[in-house]
Formats: sequence, structure tokens, C-alpha cells
Amino acid sequence: MDTYNRLNQLGFSQYEISCYLALVAKHPSNGSQLSRFSGISRSRIYDVLRNMTKRGLVLEIENGLYVPLPPDELMKRLRNRFESNLSILKKQLTEASQETTYEYIWVIRGYEEILKKAGEMIRSARKELYVRLFPKAGRILERDLQEAAARGVGIRYISMGNIPLTFDIQVVHPESERLLDTIGGRSFDIISDRSEALVGIFEEGNEDISPINWTRNRWFIIANRDSLRHDFFHYFLHKVYDRKKTLSEREKRIYKLIKSDD
Repeated sequence: MDTYNRLNQLGFSQYEISCYLALVAKHPSNGSQLSRFSGISRSRIYDVLRNMTKRGLVLEIENGLYVPLPPDELMKRLRNRFESNLSILKKQLTEASQETTYEYIWVIRGYEEILKKAGEMIRSARKELYVRLFPKAGRILERDLQEAAARGVGIRYISMGNIPLTFDIQVVHPESERLLDTIGGRSFDIISDRSEALVGIFEEGNEDISPINWTRNRWFIIANRDSLRHDFFHYFLHKVYDRKKTLSEREKRIYKLIKSDD
């Protein structure tokens, strides 16, 4: 998105954007010069300058010569206005909101948007995170997960592929490659603090349009969290009964924790 579109979304008219950017590039300037630099007609430029002066976006330093509000100061003012408006909106929405026990399940699309939402959930987690990730998504979210672990969040990690053991409670799903073919994509699951879920499947070749579900619906969260818990048991059963091996002391400890973590 270019500068024009960004400023337009922040409440600037097209004329104001053109005038401000022209003035930032060359100042001080008079109205005639700004008309040439900005492409705004001479009949219109002085009305634009008057309005911008009233808004504190430009300053007339001499008779007919203008300078722009410094860009860093503009950014501060916009940020303060934005945060103030958000604060007021939050208060009004809180007062207007009705109590409800039902939570909708929302669909999010766009790989980057979904990973961004996942990062937000991980950074806001306070007690526990159940995650089931394929290596690509895991690498993107690894830093946020490590920071969550460092602040005391319990990470229960099921890796859908062979990656280094980074977290205390972590296993590799025994059939991740087969599942990739079976379900036609890469599963993506994050359950945060038993209160928020982001789950779905990135369809192979259609990752950017694949629907991923986000919700605070209690029953949806319980069901999906339990599904992730049972993937830990799948790991243990596969090792003991299919591979005919015994659990290590670390795995026994994980088993005991997951078994009691209902």
C-alpha cells in the first residue's frame, strides 16, 4: 500500500496528501510553487493551505511561505489520536455490549494474517499453549513460543515433522507425513489458556485461501484441546506397541503430565 492510500485511510483528503508530500519534499514554498509541485490547481491550492493551517499540518512562516509539520511530529499526533479514539471506542463498545454465553466461530483466510493472529495469541498467553504445527509454521512462530516458555507459559508441542526438541513437553507426531497426504494439507492448531482456539488445515497449494477457524467458543476449545492431548497418547502408543520400544524417563514424565492435564 502506498503513502497516498495510507494517509487517505487516516483521514487526509487527496489534496491534503499531495500538498503535504510536496511540502515535505521542498520547503519553504509558496502557493504558486506548491501548485506546480503537487499538481493542485492555483485556484484550489490556497484553500487547501488554509484548511491545513487550521489543522496544524502546515505553518505560514512568512507572508506566503509555508513549511510542513515535521513528519515525526505528524506521526506522534496520529498515533496519539488513534490511541485516544481506540480508548473511547473500547469504552463505548464495553458499555454497549450485551452479556452472552455463545461465541461464534470465525473464519480467517490469508497465510500471513493467520500467522500474525497466531503470534498475537502466543504473546498474550499466560498459563498454557497446546500447539500442533508443521515445521514451516513452527519456525515462524518459534521465537514467540520460546518467549512464552521463558515467561512461564506451559508449552505442549506436537511437531508434525522432525525438528529439534526445543520445549520441555514436546513430541514428534509419528505419522505426520502420512497425514499430509490423507488430509490434503498441513494442520494448524493453537489452543491458548483454554480460552481461545485457532485451528484448521492449510490445503496444499491453496494456503492463502484456506479457511482457519478462530473462536472463544468453550465447547469448540475443549474438543480441540482434547484432540491435541490425544495426539500425545498416539505418540506413546505408537512407540510402545508399533515400534516395540520403551518410553524414556523424559517421555514417562510427559505421559504423566498429559494424563493429568484434563
